[in-house]
Amino acid sequence: MSILHRHPEENARLVTMLVIAALAHGLLILGLGFKLPPPPQPRAQRSLDVILVPPKKRTEKPEQADFLSNTSQEGGTEKKGRSRPPAVPDRPAIRKNPRATVERARSGTTAPDRKQAPKAVTRPKPAPHKVQPARKAPVQARPRPDMAQLLSSTRQEIARLTAELDRNSRYASQKPRRKAINASTQEYRYAAYLEAWRRKVERVGNLNYPDAARRKKLYGDLLLHVAVRADGTVAEIRVLRSSGHKILDDAAVRIVRLAAPFAPFPEEIRKEVDILDITRTWQFLSSNRLFSSK
Repeated sequence: MSILHRHPEENARLVTMLVIAALAHGLLILGLGFKLPPPPQPRAQRSLDVILVPPKKRTEKPEQADFLSNTSQEGGTEKKGRSRPPAVPDRPAIRKNPRATVERARSGTTAPDRKQAPKAVTRPKPAPHKVQPARKAPVQARPRPDMAQLLSSTRQEIARLTAELDRNSRYASQKPRRKAINASTQEYRYAAYLEAWRRKVERVGNLNYPDAARRKKLYGDLLLHVAVRADGTVAEIRVLRSSGHKILDDAAVRIVRLAAPFAPFPEEIRKEVDILDITRTWQFLSSNRLFSSK
């Protein structure tokens, strides 16, 4: 018999059971969850870190080091400060006697630890050098000068000064008294003597005019200094400013020597000076004449 040909009640009951079964399966399906397994993780690969260290610059060796090191510091790290004293090497390990070890193990005693802490090497600190103060020499009291010694030294100093003044006065008396005169001198006694001296030199010069200057037609002026003594003789002749021609300069000096000696000094001039320094300008004119303007 098919389901359609059943009784209607049975059909309703069947439909109800189908609905209940569908709901139960739906709740079961919704309540269950499906979770996919996680994908396999790749194995961690080991990495190698490479650090590039630049080469250390070689430092120059200092001339005077602050501290001395026990070993060379090249290629290692540098630390400032004092160097540590050298470590005391460990004592060589003593081979243990197996029998003594077994006996100590049976008796329950253990061998004492022979390793001891290394002793620090210390150097005795030099004692500071004490500078002894210099001994001062005892000051000897100077003896007081005697009154007689003071008077004697004073007399000697006075005698020395007196002798020096005498030498200076004798030198001053021996040194000739000089006076410089020229065309601008206004004192009558000196101006009169200078004018007479000029006329004589000019007269002698025109009479002995240099022939070489006349032939070569040389002319010019020069400044001449003549020192005349009190007796009229010539002490010195100098050309202070040249004419530019040696022939004229030599002719002026020769003319003054030909005109000497000159008149002696008058009494009023002799009382004051011993030498007259006469300075005059002499001109050799184009008309073959010697003239002194000033």
